Amino acid sequence: MSPIKRRECMRALAGVAGLGFTGSLASPGSMVLANENPTTGGSITDVPGIRVGHFTDKRRPTGCTVILFDNEASVGVDYDGSAAGSYLGVVLQPVSPVDTIHAMLLTGGGVLGLPAVAGVTRYLQERKVGFDWGLPEFRIPLVVGGVIADNEVGDPRIIPDADAAYQACEDASTRPIEEGNVGVGAGATIGKMLKEYKGMKGGLGSASLRLGEVVIGALVVINAVGDIVDWRTGKIVAGARRPDGKGFVNIVETLKKLPANRLQSSRWLNDPALRSTTLVVVATNADFNKTAMTKIAMMASIGAGRTIRPYHTTGDGDSTFGVSTNKVKSGLGISVIGALAAELVSEAVVRAAKAAKSVEGWVAYRDYNAG
Repeated sequence: MSPIKRRECMRALAGVAGLGFTGSLASPGSMVLANENPTTGGSITDVPGIRVGHFTDKRRPTGCTVILFDNEASVGVDYDGSAAGSYLGVVLQPVSPVDTIHAMLLTGGGVLGLPAVAGVTRYLQERKVGFDWGLPEFRIPLVVGGVIADNEVGDPRIIPDADAAYQACEDASTRPIEEGNVGVGAGATIGKMLKEYKGMKGGLGSASLRLGEVVIGALVVINAVGDIVDWRTGKIVAGARRPDGKGFVNIVETLKKLPANRLQSSRWLNDPALRSTTLVVVATNADFNKTAMTKIAMMASIGAGRTIRPYHTTGDGDSTFGVSTNKVKSGLGISVIGALAAELVSEAVVRAAKAAKSVEGWVAYRDYNAG
């Protein structure tokens, strides 16, 4: 793909808000949905080189989601939360000599869910996917894991394990991914920061767009203490509920009004470490190394900050991963991809809230009277 002209780039960036993530395929240099079906808003699987699979546990709302790469992918990460649960996340830091990995697993169960990564490793080993270790018939797949704590929904002893992750791998495909109460989003909840008020059901969402030959996609699971705000309208779509069952408390506005003694008391605020996490994966087929994808992940994280309020609290394990499948040589720079990825993350967050379904004790967007 030839380098994009400055005028074309600015037109594309301006189109993010104007298109509202709808439109039909257009000529290179203009931005459109990677998926032509406007009812889905695109999917991270529109990015060439990515397959996604889910395992959803029928015994309680929990599960895991795997992201498999056709070839080794360059992956960076932005850990802005203060209590991230991660497996091999250290290899994604720019100072690590490991440049690429083979897969990712996002799972429920909190830190107890991290051993499920072994199921993805086993799946890849059986298919001889991994780094050549210099030994006959022996390869080492590198699989990075991230977790959300969904143990307060249903029986907390039911945790996704290696077999669950293996089944997610068997489910992986390039089809548009299911959203809402599926995979890692099955037990996700939101709006939990104020103990006096009940939160709501979270979930998983995805979105994508195309800019010429370049495709960018996002996958988000929201398990946050904050409210979810539609950044286009400024209205809360899900979060802490009013006691009368109509409308929302508005967590940030409530914090402004609470007396200091209540703000300082754990009796009123619910933000313990490791309990609330938003996991974000942004991906592109444009060729970038791990360091560049780290910066793109940092920019993409802003997209969740537009829609989750508050975000990146001391109890959050918020993590944003940036993936390049290195399929296309492009003249598009880091700032362009990062800016567009942030828009997709905002879209995916709202989609996750709207696609969620109610479970026992946690009402979802579609069943709640927003007032």
